[in-house]
Amino acid sequence: MEKSMKTPKLPNTDSIQELAKFWDTHDLTDFEPALEEVKERVFALSKPASLSIDLPRREIKRVRRIAKSLGVSETTVVRDWILERLHESV
Repeated sequence: MEKSMKTPKLPNTDSIQELAKFWDTHDLTDFEPALEEVKERVFALSKPASLSIDLPRREIKRVRRIAKSLGVSETTVVRDWILERLHESV
C-alpha cells in the first residue's frame, strides 16, 4: 500500500529565525499551489540614520590609524565602538 505524499504546511510566523530554519529544509517549488503573487511591498527596509560627531584632530588621527591597522574605514571603527558600548549598557 502506497502512502500519498503530503504537502507540508507553510509556517504561520513572523519570526525571521523560524522562517529561515523552515526554508533551509524545504523547497519553494513544493509550495507552488499555495503561492500567490503580491503586487505591493510586504517588507520595507529601514535605512540607518546618520550621526555626525566632532572630535579633536588628534583623536581623528588616532581613529584613522586604528582603522588602517584593522583594514577598515574610520566609520566602521567608530560604529563598532558605539554598538559595543550600547550592548554593554543594556
